[in-house]
Amino acid sequence: MYFVYILYSKEIDRDYVGQTYDVGLRLERHALKTTRYTKQANDWELKYTEEYKTRSEAMKREKEIKKKKSRSYIEFLIQSSAD
Repeated sequence: MYFVYILYSKEIDRDYVGQTYDVGLRLERHALKTTRYTKQANDWELKYTEEYKTRSEAMKREKEIKKKKSRSYIEFLIQSSAD
């Protein structure tokens, strides 16, 4: 399985959208500041995930979310998963 995920940092008031096969491992890497974007903050929280059978599906969805460049869309996804 592959996942699309959204992280949020209150410290810099930013979202991060990514895809991975192991959400736990990916979060550890973000916490260790091994990625350029997420090393900007120390308080990243996992807010949302979607599951896909293939990496290509997950990559397509990640690109779709990023292409919208819409914070309101990301907030809609997070809120809809909480309901």
